[in-house]
Amino acid sequence: MTEALIQLRDRFDRVGILLSGLCAVHCLATLVLVGALGLGGGALLDPALHRVGLALAILIGAVAIGFGVARHGRREPLFLGLAGLSMMAVALAVGHGVTEAVATIAGVALVALAHWRNVAHLA
Repeated sequence: MTEALIQLRDRFDRVGILLSGLCAVHCLATLVLVGALGLGGGALLDPALHRVGLALAILIGAVAIGFGVARHGRREPLFLGLAGLSMMAVALAVGHGVTEAVATIAGVALVALAHWRNVAHLA
């Protein structure tokens, strides 16, 4: 395996962690800003923004976790990642609201943990 490919896999995991964090911040900030302050409801609650971001996070997460597992063969990141990606897919399937936010936050937390376990093991 070339060094460039190894670096690409590591970058995917790091981007996956970043996207997972941004997704969780978006969900929590939306709840606070809209619920408590009544600000930004139109932009922050736009279902299209959530669908696109979540679909991108699912794609990058699946690729990165798959690369890591292919390299080190450990199943823990795979199972964590699959559980998180499944919850994120559920969030895409349900209507925009509390269930979607809970499924998204739980899913991205599991995917971020899977990415972190990939990076920690590869370091």
